[in-house]
Amino acid sequence: MNKTIRHTSVFCLLLILALLLRATWLQAYQAEALADDEHNRRNTIAQYAQPLGDIIVAGNPVTGSKKTEDSDLAYKRTYTQGELYAPVTGYSSQAYGATQLEGIYSHVLDGTDDRLKNPMDVLTNQQASPGNVLTTIDPDVQKAGYEALGDDKGAAVAIDPETGRILSVVSTPSYDPSTISGTTDGDAWNKLLDDKDKPLVNRALRQPLAPGSTFKLVVASAALEDGLYSSVDERTDSPNPYTLPNTSTVLTNENPSAPCENATLRTALQYSCNNVFAKVAADLGQDKLRAMAEKFGFNEEKLDVPVRASESVYPSGMDKPQTALTGIGQFEVTATPLQVAMVSATLANGGELAAPHMVSEVTDSEGNTLKDFADGDTKRVVSQSTAEQLRSAMVTVVEEGTGTNAQITGAEVGGKTGTAQNGVDNSKTPYAWFTSYAKDNSTGKQVAVAVVVEDSGAARSEVGGNSLAAPIAQKMMKAAIKD
Repeated sequence: MNKTIRHTSVFCLLLILALLLRATWLQAYQAEALADDEHNRRNTIAQYAQPLGDIIVAGNPVTGSKKTEDSDLAYKRTYTQGELYAPVTGYSSQAYGATQLEGIYSHVLDGTDDRLKNPMDVLTNQQASPGNVLTTIDPDVQKAGYEALGDDKGAAVAIDPETGRILSVVSTPSYDPSTISGTTDGDAWNKLLDDKDKPLVNRALRQPLAPGSTFKLVVASAALEDGLYSSVDERTDSPNPYTLPNTSTVLTNENPSAPCENATLRTALQYSCNNVFAKVAADLGQDKLRAMAEKFGFNEEKLDVPVRASESVYPSGMDKPQTALTGIGQFEVTATPLQVAMVSATLANGGELAAPHMVSEVTDSEGNTLKDFADGDTKRVVSQSTAEQLRSAMVTVVEEGTGTNAQITGAEVGGKTGTAQNGVDNSKTPYAWFTSYAKDNSTGKQVAVAVVVEDSGAARSEVGGNSLAAPIAQKMMKAAIKD
């Protein structure tokens, strides 16, 4: 054998060895990673190989499955009242993936979760029957909020204060997830992406905005807990108008005739006195305010319900005039409707915050529990005395103050309005907020609600928490506490 043939043979042998090593590496070490790769078509085929499990509201599925034609994906997702429940379910699309509950529990819903397999499935390597996701949503409260928001751009959240169960998650404008569940829905998908009102955004959980005067409940909590004032009925040291510290900027009140000079916290909440809460914030300082805000849930990066909510922020590194502005829910304070509802829920629950959650149980196809979520997992935020005093002041807001549109016959209702500036120098339409709680006088049944209306089309002079947001909250609370 000459040298050339010998060299060629060795080279070919090395190539074969390299090929064998590569095949061994792929099969022994990378097989799992390749199998789980999002671009592996087999995973998508397996996901839609059988009817999907369901997301359940009050015992009834709000999702379904439909046999497809001319596709290797056998089934696609369908939705009952899709626009109503989209902020809860999210979407499951053969082309664009899955979001929210559909995404979090995709392996349970498509039957690929290992917990679903029985011994025979393991032996035969068969795909298990899919499981279901049971939510805490109350269909009557969800419908009340959705219909009351109507064509307005906004959001609403309702929570059971005692258990933390989320009864409603509403975001408008909404969308029907059925229109984007297949592989040929590009036009519908692009239309949603191009819509300036962003219907795919879950405003209730994932769009923090300036909370305006609803944040005054947090400031009042800090003032009472710190001992700056011993009671909601103690007069404060609050000049009217109030000049921001170290500046010549004068802070006025929406109602110039309101009795806000040196007003008590009760009166200041009743008339939403900016001078009082800016002064209280400046007196307390940013550290004490941030500590109280964080007890309520602000600055929590990972708030999972189980959908991850966006962080609500109380800022740091401020000077004294900026701190004063945070006292009225402005400067860089932001909050989601979920977070604002958590404040009212905490006060309604005697100062304890029950962990909010909108899934009660995840089950297999036979109804056996794979995971459940405990109700009433609470933490102390403020004392019972502080909570009781602030509930009393919130009742005054609804009975005699800026929140009269939230009244419900036969129920104790407390609330707080908010009108938050929007845009540079408040150049855009303000946000209208209302946060509240209601307790049925006969049954004791409770609910806490937060509503924000970003844009209703109303004239700027007509934008206010009582005029736009409180009637929506009233309808939701009424639906929640009915016998």
